[in-house]
Amino acid sequence: MNDGLIDLHIHSNLSCDGDFSPEDLVGFAREKGFRAISIADHDTVGAYPAALEYGRDAGVEVIPSMEVTTLFSGREFHLLLPFVDWTSPAVASIVGHMTRTRLDEARERVKLLQGMGISITWDEVVKKSPAAPPLGVKIAQIVLEKPESRENPVLGQYYLNGNDLYAPYFFYRDFFMEGRLAYVPKKHIGLLEVLSMVPGTGAAPVLSHPGAYFQQTTRDDLVLLKEKGLLGMEVFTSYHSPEQVGVYSRLAEELDLVPTAGSDFHGKIKPHVAFGSRREGHYWMVEELKKRNAN
Repeated sequence: MNDGLIDLHIHSNLSCDGDFSPEDLVGFAREKGFRAISIADHDTVGAYPAALEYGRDAGVEVIPSMEVTTLFSGREFHLLLPFVDWTSPAVASIVGHMTRTRLDEARERVKLLQGMGISITWDEVVKKSPAAPPLGVKIAQIVLEKPESRENPVLGQYYLNGNDLYAPYFFYRDFFMEGRLAYVPKKHIGLLEVLSMVPGTGAAPVLSHPGAYFQQTTRDDLVLLKEKGLLGMEVFTSYHSPEQVGVYSRLAEELDLVPTAGSDFHGKIKPHVAFGSRREGHYWMVEELKKRNAN
C-alpha cells in the first residue's frame, strides 16, 4: 500500500523557531489524517528517538530527519535528510559544525543591531532560543516582539497593516541579507560536503524549497547536485507559487528526482502556514525515496 498523506518538512520546538513539541506534532498529524510526517529541525536531531515513540503510540509513522543549513554557489541552501541515523558520527559532525557557526553568526548579528540603536541583548536571544542556536528570522522575531521596538522609527514599517504576518522575514531581508547593515558572512558547512557525508548518515537527501528567494535553484544546480547524490526535491512547499510548483515538477521529472511535499510548518513565526496546509504529499514519495536509498 502506498496511499496516505505525508509531510516531510515539519519543525518542532527543538528548532530555534518552532513552537510545538514533537508529541504535539504527532497529535496534529493524527487529527489531520496524515499517515506519515517527518520532523526536520534546523541542524539538530534532538527530536529523536522520542518522536518515534510518540508516532508509534499514535499510529503515525515518524520519519527521522533534519534540515541542514548549507552553502552552495554563494547561496544558502537547505537540505532535508529523511531516514537519517541520528546516532551516526557523520550527523554529530554536521550538528557540531552548525552549532558553532550559527552561534558565532548570531552573536555578531546582535552586536550589529545594537550598534544601530535597536533594542536587543544576547541574553534575551539565548533565553528565547533555548533549544538551538538562533536563526536570523528568530532574532528578528525577538526584536519585533519587544514593546519598545514599536517606538523605534526605523522599525515602524514592520507594524503596518499587511506586514504583520511576514514582518520577521521583511526584517531579515532588510537587515541580514548580503549588503545590508547587519549582514554577517555565513560560515555554514558546504552543501557538497554534506552530500559527500550522506552515505554515513543513512539518509535520502532531498533539497528543500528550491525556489525560495534566498536559494533560487537552477537546472544547472540540480544537475550537479544529482551527480553528487541528491535523490529528491521538495516541489510542493509553502515557499512556492503555483508557477514554481510547475517549474520544479517538470525539472524533477526531467532529472529523475523524487518530487516531495513539505509544509515547512513552524507555528507563530509562520502564521500563514497551518499544519496540514499542504496536502499534495502522498506515501508513494516515501516508498520511492526508500527504494532509491537502498540502491
